[in-house]
Amino acid sequence: MPESVVELRAVQRSFSAGDVKVNALVDANLVVNRSEYVAVVGPSGSGKSTMLNLVGLLDRPSGGTYLFEGTDTNELTEGQRAWLRSSGIGFVFQAFHLLPHRSVLENVLMSTIYNRMPRGERVPAAEDALNRVGLGHRIDFSPTSLSGGERQRVAIARAIVTRPALLLCDEPTGNLDSGTGEAVLSLFDDLRAGGLTLIVVTHDDVVSQHADRVVRMMDGRIETAA
Repeated sequence: MPESVVELRAVQRSFSAGDVKVNALVDANLVVNRSEYVAVVGPSGSGKSTMLNLVGLLDRPSGGTYLFEGTDTNELTEGQRAWLRSSGIGFVFQAFHLLPHRSVLENVLMSTIYNRMPRGERVPAAEDALNRVGLGHRIDFSPTSLSGGERQRVAIARAIVTRPALLLCDEPTGNLDSGTGEAVLSLFDDLRAGGLTLIVVTHDDVVSQHADRVVRMMDGRIETAA
């Protein structure tokens, strides 16, 4: 198994806005190794979300190469990309995206269904994920009865239940107060210590201070990756 989980080689992404070509990502080169915790920072419009979408296999680059665990994703069909995304990548967003009329356990189980995990393994895996985030005692609760921090931890459990190689987080503490946000960051520290690779997009210096490395972006370019 390769040491790197993510490797971008001169990756580009451009869009057409009428007669204007927009270069959202320009010659991006980045290597993220296994068990590394990387924060991606930069102003709005710097290309952070574009890069996150590419790394998460939600979009394809206009040029360059993206290797995920050594696999050239450019050569994959859409079906193969969808499978790799569901099995190898977890997503956590600023909004929790939980189903309000489903229990905490049922929300986490959704990922195991999309992942096609064998039926007999789904509930034990979901319970284990909830225990890892400290919510094993809340499995029968409705998300609407939980605090913001608890809901984000449910979202994290949903993202890690299939044991992905990579966790992608987009402003994961943006809807939380400072104390609750710090608790979520401590959880990320624990997950990283357990071997998970994290890429976190953030505007918050407190979040980036938890990372092993900070990647700074400006005008679609990676300016610093140290």
